[in-house]
Amino acid sequence: MTYIVTGAAGFIGANLVKALNARGIKNIIAVDDLTQGDRFANLVDCEIDDYLDKDEFVVALSKGAFNGAVTAILHQGACSDTTESNGRYMMQNNYRYSRLLLDFCTAQKVPFIYASSAAVYGDRTDFRESPECEKPLNVYGYSKYLFDQYVRQHKYATQVVGLRYFNVYGPREQHKGRMASVAYHFFNQYRSAGKVRLFEGSGGYANGEQRRDFVSVEDAVKVNLFFLNNPLKTGIYNCGTGAAQSFNEVAAASINACRKARGEGPLTLAAMQSQDLIEYIPFPQDLMGKYQSYTQADLTALRAAGYAEKFLTVEQGVARYCETLAGLPS
Repeated sequence: MTYIVTGAAGFIGANLVKALNARGIKNIIAVDDLTQGDRFANLVDCEIDDYLDKDEFVVALSKGAFNGAVTAILHQGACSDTTESNGRYMMQNNYRYSRLLLDFCTAQKVPFIYASSAAVYGDRTDFRESPECEKPLNVYGYSKYLFDQYVRQHKYATQVVGLRYFNVYGPREQHKGRMASVAYHFFNQYRSAGKVRLFEGSGGYANGEQRRDFVSVEDAVKVNLFFLNNPLKTGIYNCGTGAAQSFNEVAAASINACRKARGEGPLTLAAMQSQDLIEYIPFPQDLMGKYQSYTQADLTALRAAGYAEKFLTVEQGVARYCETLAGLPS
């Protein structure tokens, strides 16, 4: 029997493949689109049975090639660019593709764990997995919202779990370019220019004080594996820490991790600001009305499902990540 991981050469997908390997699971089919060829690097240290291009996989699936042969599908494949304006492309990749895999899993009665997103909440301030809390601000968020809505409309004889990722950061995101986490960008900015750049205040928040729920990919993977271990648990769940922290806090954690790598002592945020180690840049006009200035996962449903693990804070997780980026043992 085979595990299928879509988006396997991507950020969370590759981390899931690596985590499955750590459990001794190697019978994995990695599915992705390697048009952006440098993403292959995410799978170099992973063990898989086979790699299939997404289009090749869809054809094989429709022909019954995987009937009776799948243990579970971990569906991470999607267009995750929140600034993508091509709605047709977004809906085909994020909605139709997900529908196809869901139909297969329900027909075959195998678990289906898929990536949703906190983008479904838009500029709401109540982050519960409930329709009245949801109002996406862009077509990416809408594509995730629509699929979640479809899932809610049906009852299934197998496990179907949607995980609404908040701001995930960590190893294997280097291919994401401008869509990589702020922790990744802050690390590289400080190493190259000796300072980091944050947006000026917006949405009623002071400079750099916009707040997000920043969650380590280590924790996101643990939540996936929890549900894989508990196939009777189903539903849509937030995947965040439950604690909003500011971009200033992420910047401070990144800078201090870089300083530690150089043998230098930590600085307070105020000291960083006074020494011009943090530069506040104008808020982009094209993000006006499309930007989440505040997110914080409500973990009530996740905890009720039995997930009891503690989540890494920004100070813990970003420091560990930056040590990895710097090539230091964490």
